[in-house]
Amino acid sequence: MAAPLAQASAGSPLSLLAPGGLWLLALLGPLVLLYILKIKRSRRRVPSTWLWAAAQRDLMARAPFRRLIAQLPLVLQALALALLALALARPASRGRAFTGDHVAIILDTSASMSAAARSPSGEATTRIELGKRLARDLLSGLTPGSDALILEAGRDARLVAALDRDLVRLKAAVDTVAAREVEGDLGAAVALAVDRLRQLGGARRIVVITDGNLARPAALRGVSLPLEVITVGAPVDNAAIVRVDVRSGSGAASASGASGADAPRPDDREEVQAFLVVANLGAQPRDLYVTMRQDNASDVLSSRRVLVKPGERLPVVLTFRPSPGDYRKGLLFELSPRDAMPIDDVAYGRVPAGDKLPVFLASGGGGQGAPGQGGPTGATASSGSPWLARALASDPMTSVTSGSLAELLGAPALDPDTFVVVDGACPPDVPGGDLLLVNPPPGRCFGTVVGPTLEQPTLTSWDTADPRLRFLTLDGVHLRAASSLEPESATRTLIRAQEGTVATDISTASRTGTLLGFDVGESDWPLKASFVLFVRNLLEQARAHRAHGITGPARTGEPLRMSVPATARDLQAIGPAGERLDVAQRGGVAVIAETPRAGFYRLSWQGPQAGSVLVPANLTSVAESDLTPRPLVAEGGGEVAVSSASSEPDAHTEWTWLLALAALAFVVFDVWYFTRVPRRVQGHDTPVG
Repeated sequence: MAAPLAQASAGSPLSLLAPGGLWLLALLGPLVLLYILKIKRSRRRVPSTWLWAAAQRDLMARAPFRRLIAQLPLVLQALALALLALALARPASRGRAFTGDHVAIILDTSASMSAAARSPSGEATTRIELGKRLARDLLSGLTPGSDALILEAGRDARLVAALDRDLVRLKAAVDTVAAREVEGDLGAAVALAVDRLRQLGGARRIVVITDGNLARPAALRGVSLPLEVITVGAPVDNAAIVRVDVRSGSGAASASGASGADAPRPDDREEVQAFLVVANLGAQPRDLYVTMRQDNASDVLSSRRVLVKPGERLPVVLTFRPSPGDYRKGLLFELSPRDAMPIDDVAYGRVPAGDKLPVFLASGGGGQGAPGQGGPTGATASSGSPWLARALASDPMTSVTSGSLAELLGAPALDPDTFVVVDGACPPDVPGGDLLLVNPPPGRCFGTVVGPTLEQPTLTSWDTADPRLRFLTLDGVHLRAASSLEPESATRTLIRAQEGTVATDISTASRTGTLLGFDVGESDWPLKASFVLFVRNLLEQARAHRAHGITGPARTGEPLRMSVPATARDLQAIGPAGERLDVAQRGGVAVIAETPRAGFYRLSWQGPQAGSVLVPANLTSVAESDLTPRPLVAEGGGEVAVSSASSEPDAHTEWTWLLALAALAFVVFDVWYFTRVPRRVQGHDTPVG
């Protein structure tokens, strides 16, 4: 159950004091005593007592004290002592008191907090700046002796400042907070705050500062401490690019698809096709221009003017014809005119690396037999290469190159996304992208042990859930012979015969790999449609990996994984703003742990297959782009107590530093008064003042 955030007093503003510093006022007594005690004087012989009449009267008095005379040093020292005592008491004036011995302040730093807003005075600002201002006001309103910690809630929770009573350090930590271009998750930050405060005694409370536009509205679960949500910013209309996908095709292919043709004409040029979804998340229609241009270029490649109705999500297609130099370059998609949230008015993509997938078919024995010729299973010469070549070439969007294994391993400029097929061999380091090994020789091959020959094995099962074997059946397929395969685990089995496994998955983190333990030319599989469908499935998987990388398109806030050669070294990652990022490499995959901003991330590496890759990262979140308020739901479906920032307590004013400076000024003046040089009146020897 939510507790009230502030308690108002009836009447005028309060002046708060911590009584611990007032003990210094007790020193005023000894100070006054020093000024009324008689001075003990020593006896001296002088020519006359006329000039020492006052000293003579003082010696004749019997009382140990003298009359208190108001002297300037006494007044200065008493004032300095009183001001110092008040400064240590931390005096403050405010209209309301912000209660709580231990307070956790959570700042929402999701993308919606970057939206434009108006301050109470009417100045243009952003929601995150309003939230930071409110956090500083809440810190100023803490009662003396209270401490606070600061958390930010972006995609993940992050501790900005640990429990501290120093308001200067806490406010400096708040100043470092900035909105991130990610989906927000308050649940993790609230859980972290509860964990930090659970073991502490006294009054504990959690304050969440957010705009209420959460990607996960049901994030406030299991809150066992008093929780208050304070909202900043007003609802505004917004339009956004909520989806982007860039593919390579041809204009004729799109047209022929509607007329029933199966393939583009040979003279058709390649075309880059960008598919966008533009959402109007406001209450009024929006007349927008959608443009596409290359990164670091001002020329517009394509544009469209669209009218988007309220609540509509409109598909938009932009196209242009690339040149070979455009491949793998960055693309920017922009909406204009801009609105209250500029982050989602821009999306990023990449020009695909050509419409045709490069394929290299390598024969392990250097020779190719005709279909149907016999040969021992596992021999270096294979009769399946012609069948493989025909199946690969049947896809019009492939560019097949045949050669020997030596030519494959020695190719200096092999495209890193090339789909590689090796027939009759198992080289340890194969360049390129996705891999298909057919009929390797006995021994260990990419984690699978190739064993003895199985004569005329009977196929019994295959993994239909695997994308490589979807939509096909192996019923009626007969093998003359196959090698017995022992994969690293049972989950790696793809095709099983009654006598043992004959096909396994040899994928790594950086590529998809498939191993067939038999010569396809020694079977009737190439004569069936399932063989062509199997090859097509492999090619489609390779195309997807080529277009987006091994893990698909990147979203901000999530780790960014990029496929790199296993021999890559000296990796260097650059963020959208040109900043250097930490990158880890393992098993042919480079990982950037944090992507807080949308834009282009560039990764380069050295080694035998040196190269670089550009990966776009996008927000594309309808939940973050929708700037209309949504209810926050707690565990059990209850409503969370929500209040507006305008109803929160005014920031009180602390007078500690001002009083301390005043006390120091009195002390400095007192020192000057005692050490000054008395001025002399002209014509007199007696100093004046």
